[in-house]
Amino acid sequence: MSGYVLAIDQGTTSTRAIVFDDGFRIKGVAQQEFAQHFPRSGWVEHDPEEIWGSVVATVRGALADASLSASDVAAIGITNQRETVVLWDRETGKPIHNAIVWQDRRTSDVCRRLVADGAEPAITEKTGLIVDPYFSGTKIAWMLDHVDGAREKAEAGKLAFGTIDSFLLARLTGGKVHSTDATNASRTMLFDISANDWDDDLLKLLAVPRAILPEVMDCDADFGVTDASLFGAAIRVLGIAGDQHAATLGQACFAPGMLKSTYGTGCFAVLNTGGERVASNNRLLTTIAYRLAGKTSFALEGSIFIAGAAVQWLRDGLKLIDKADVSGRLAAGADPEQDVYLVPAFTGLGAPWWDAEARGAIYGLTRRTGPEEFARAALEAVCYQTADLLNAMKKDWPAAADTVLRVDGGMVASDWTMQCLADLLDAPVDRPVVLETTALGAAWLAGQKAGVWPDADGFAARWRLERQFTPQMDAVTRGGKLTGWADAVRRTLTR
Repeated sequence: MSGYVLAIDQGTTSTRAIVFDDGFRIKGVAQQEFAQHFPRSGWVEHDPEEIWGSVVATVRGALADASLSASDVAAIGITNQRETVVLWDRETGKPIHNAIVWQDRRTSDVCRRLVADGAEPAITEKTGLIVDPYFSGTKIAWMLDHVDGAREKAEAGKLAFGTIDSFLLARLTGGKVHSTDATNASRTMLFDISANDWDDDLLKLLAVPRAILPEVMDCDADFGVTDASLFGAAIRVLGIAGDQHAATLGQACFAPGMLKSTYGTGCFAVLNTGGERVASNNRLLTTIAYRLAGKTSFALEGSIFIAGAAVQWLRDGLKLIDKADVSGRLAAGADPEQDVYLVPAFTGLGAPWWDAEARGAIYGLTRRTGPEEFARAALEAVCYQTADLLNAMKKDWPAAADTVLRVDGGMVASDWTMQCLADLLDAPVDRPVVLETTALGAAWLAGQKAGVWPDADGFAARWRLERQFTPQMDAVTRGGKLTGWADAVRRTLTR
């Protein structure tokens, strides 16, 4: 059987399809951006049909780029933006509303009421999550209550809910499969991560009918086959994981204590705690890292809503740069005597603050502040937020104290940003040879399930370091910068 595996990486701002060979080398790739819709302040939506079209186009493009046909591909792995909600008609397959994106804050009032009513401890006990609009559950309820006839159809079993992976799987299989994996299910605020099942009490609390929910499977499971008419031949779908979980696998963080951080639209640090479910006292999330062959591994996760999106804001909002990849070079030329802090709370602040009402703010502006200082502040903000997450992880699980951070995502190509990260963390930062670790993790799930790629130990043995960044900043400078950041966050928080 061929060792070629295709990964569908459906992200927040674009879709990529990548063909890997059995040496984990990229043989073909295609990428397509899609529109972001902001119907009101704090609301973020995607058109599911546009996402689906981008998936079909990029899969075909990646196969063409690799000079392969669908019959050459052993399996497909899917990884996706998590918590984004789609509801569709089971008979027609058509979505009943735009997808509500993970960044969307429209259910903030609902979440505040749940907290005020004392529901959060029980939710956290079962799901490992805090109550926040970030997660899927309240988004589902909003859609059921605000789309005409949706609740009645849902209770009659005529609608299907899914995160993006589940929606794509339904489309890929011609409507034959309605499933998801344990990682995506664990982010809905409806799934008991210890029992590994949907929870009836949570479904009742959020008024979500069980009839709309997908079957929850292992990350490395048989999810069916694609309709042959899509790509010229049927391809097995043998792996699904949410993007941060796929990146954890792609970074070969299989051992407890291993840590990765992905820098895309947002930033997400995941610390593998193995079979031990660690409860956080510092507002981190306890989540399923992955579930393979029926065995669950847990993780502590810190979620930053805005990382690469801050650089996009410099480009698209302020028009200070033409291309995102120039931000590092611009930051390197910033005035070292100016202390400009950007708190990028454009859609609220995530871990460890969880302030849905906070909004972005800039501190320390002078008449001399220009594009260079804005660029540095945007990149430093990502590093400061990562430092907050790692400090919280060390408090929750002291075994993480000496962990080396493995990084991936588009931002890590910037040497300036990675050196800044090592300096502010006062810890080594390892950048791998393969930066497309999210797609690679999804491909590994499918490849090893198909029997054409190595198991976890074999895969980990072939992980390769491209460069390690070590701290160069003195303690006094670091301390001053972190103190300034903490003050900026304090001024931005609404509670």
